[in-house]
Amino acid sequence: MHKLLLDAPGKEIFLLGNEAIARGALEAGVSFATCYPGTPSSEIPEQFYNLSQETDLYFEYSTNEKVAMEVGASAALAGLRTMVTMKHVGVNVAADPLMILAYTGVKGGMVIITADDPSLFSSQNEQDNRYYARLSGLPMLEPTNTQEMKDMTALAFDLSEELKLPVLIRTTTRLNHIRGPVKLAELKPMKTKDTFAKDPLNFVTVPAVSRQLHKKLLEKNDRIMQKTENWPYNEIIGDGKWGVIANGVSFNYAMDAISDLGINDQVSVLKLGFSWPMPKNLCIRFLNQVENVLVVEELEPIIETELKAIAQENGLTLSIKGKGVSRLSRLFEYDPGMVREAVAKYVGIDYKAPVVVDTSDLPDLPARPPTLCAGCPHRATLYEIKQVYGQEAIYPSDIGCYTLGFLPPLKMADLVLCMGASVSTSCGFSEATNQKVVAFIGDSTFFHSGITGLVNAVHNNHKFTLVIMDNGTTAMTGHQPHPGVDSKPMGRENTQVSIEELVKGCGVKDVHVVQPFKVKKTIEAVRASYEYDGLSVIISRDFCPLFAKGIGELKRTRPFYVNLDKCKGHRVCIDELACPAMFLDENNVSIDENMCTGCALCAQICPENAILPVKK
Repeated sequence: MHKLLLDAPGKEIFLLGNEAIARGALEAGVSFATCYPGTPSSEIPEQFYNLSQETDLYFEYSTNEKVAMEVGASAALAGLRTMVTMKHVGVNVAADPLMILAYTGVKGGMVIITADDPSLFSSQNEQDNRYYARLSGLPMLEPTNTQEMKDMTALAFDLSEELKLPVLIRTTTRLNHIRGPVKLAELKPMKTKDTFAKDPLNFVTVPAVSRQLHKKLLEKNDRIMQKTENWPYNEIIGDGKWGVIANGVSFNYAMDAISDLGINDQVSVLKLGFSWPMPKNLCIRFLNQVENVLVVEELEPIIETELKAIAQENGLTLSIKGKGVSRLSRLFEYDPGMVREAVAKYVGIDYKAPVVVDTSDLPDLPARPPTLCAGCPHRATLYEIKQVYGQEAIYPSDIGCYTLGFLPPLKMADLVLCMGASVSTSCGFSEATNQKVVAFIGDSTFFHSGITGLVNAVHNNHKFTLVIMDNGTTAMTGHQPHPGVDSKPMGRENTQVSIEELVKGCGVKDVHVVQPFKVKKTIEAVRASYEYDGLSVIISRDFCPLFAKGIGELKRTRPFYVNLDKCKGHRVCIDELACPAMFLDENNVSIDENMCTGCALCAQICPENAILPVKK
């Protein structure tokens, strides 16, 4: 039995933050869940994926976040309790239906997880999705620890059904991936079927209908503001004259700093767990009991700015500061030391940070840049494209493991914007320049948002080469399935969509399917695409070695070694591929047999044929 199905109210177990969210949804009776995987949210749908095999919960990895939002919305409109999860940039993709759902509302509770990523641990930006609550008019909750992640999730479903609106829960990487004790509550039964009640005057958003729906949304916002005033996770702690306001993980840092500095009796803290709409009356009460305010919030000064407006409207002239105090800035995530230093400066305490251990007598650690795994088929594909197209071509890339191809020695990425953009930007480059253009996109990303760009390229007669790198899974976020995956090894019976048939159905005439570890044949196909006067698609297909090993499909198990009697020291292998299984041993190229997957890529490009399989 899955540990999240433990029916033991009152029992305390140790959970990852994302596991706590999944458990909270189960305690609320969630019966329908959708997502597109994205770190730091990926472990939430992973739980649902496994739970769906033991319960009546319906779960799907949707094609993209917009689809996940729309599939989940229809289930919620039909009366089911629904959860939709994604990372912060995923909300950009899902924003179209999200904004309109605020108008139509829902029937069953609908909770949407937006997992923000301060410090960009696995993202292309660090946008602050608290703005989405303000843009849409939807309520937003922000838990501060694992217990609250579970409890707030369960409460969010009740709040959603009471207001008949989706509810946003904002987490951050630090919260998603912390572990802590969680006291369990009762598991509610799942309602897996209901009836959709037709109501076109509320659900068909033509202008005449939407004008009325906008008015209703604003009226709901007045009701939500009343709820924020008495929400159990919005509270004033202490009665000191120094005020601190914090949300999310920053609240923990602030409380620790106050305790560490020994100023609990001097400080009042306003904790905002129901952060939008802002509880104005609670904020005014707080501002009236303190003389100064320090706002501790990661990324944008949203609370700080809104608090200043509340103070001005109510004739309050106390000092309200946040960004710019000590090291508190709009960049990156905060840490306990940073907040402790800022609180000390704010209160005027002489504070010396702990002495950093002197490591000057130790050698620098070797740099370990991110790299493609040993045996990754993307390395072979990028190398082969480079042999034909050279460095003069433009290489728009996309979101996936292959993005790492921008690093030396491959240097095969010139632009990365967002999911699917490699295809669309190639359309523009092909018209705006006379350079050759080669776009790279992964199989999951192609289904996510690459198809529309390809249709555009066909329709407008753009001339470039699109390389679809099919490694049989959504590798970067943890090997989740997508429409092009054979799901049978994972115990599923989803229909597999053929990438080549889809590409041909879009109207592409020049299509090549290659196996990247067959170097000569692949280069021949690449050369054919180079010479083709039009839109060419190369589908480069071989399993991600980590995924293949996990499902028992890794066929290349015999490692290779360098025969030093034959090796002439050209170092083509290590200089052009940079496979992490290869290293220099006293100036000689060597291969770590424990890392080598036996892909034979290096053996095929060695000018002396000095790389051979180990004989065992």
